[in-house]
Order: sequence, then structure tokens, then C-alpha cells
Amino acid sequence: MGKLTTHILDTAQGRPAANVGIRLFLIDGERRLLVSTVSNADGRTDRPLVEGDAMPGGCYELEFDIGPHFAAQGMATGEPAFLDTVVIRFSVAADEHYHVPLLVSPWSYSTYRGS
Repeated sequence: MGKLTTHILDTAQGRPAANVGIRLFLIDGERRLLVSTVSNADGRTDRPLVEGDAMPGGCYELEFDIGPHFAAQGMATGEPAFLDTVVIRFSVAADEHYHVPLLVSPWSYSTYRGS
């Protein structure tokens, strides 16, 4: 049974990024919102974003509202902030576990397929 999880690490401060808005979209000819949530104190979601039959194979997008996080931390780097909403587009197989972390600072971000 497949599932998709994520978490956000604030590399500028060396800690998880809490209270960041996260949205997951399925891209299948149209862009459909599947989940809208907020990261917890550990920078994760309280449960998988999708799993089992709710997670068909295909193309997805994760959106992270990182601009407000850095503004709330007093780390805004000008107007407008360099990063606001970070979008990651990726593809999955239906029967595997995918963990898509976001490592982010006010000036850069990276991701990878985690475990």
C-alpha cells in the first residue's frame, strides 16, 4: 500500500518549520487539490498526505507556503521575499512509499526522495 509523506526543515535556523501551509495536488489532465494542511511542531504532517487507494500513480505537486514562515521568524529578506510558495512537481507509483522533504532557507531550497 503506497503513501506520501513530507516534512519541512528550516536550514537557516537548523530546526523544523512549523505552521507552514501545505497543499497536495494531483495532476491528471487538470490540477486537482487533494489535501490542504499545516505542518506540525516537528515540521511534518500529522498523518500521510495520501495513502492506499487515494494515491493513484501519476504526477503530483506539493505547495509549501514558506514565505509567511520566514516573515514570522523575522527573516524576510526584502519586499517581495525571494521565496514565497515553493512548488515541487514529481511522479509516483501507486504501491510505494514516497517521502518528499523540503530543506529551505529564505534564499534557496532542495528536496529529494526520502525514506
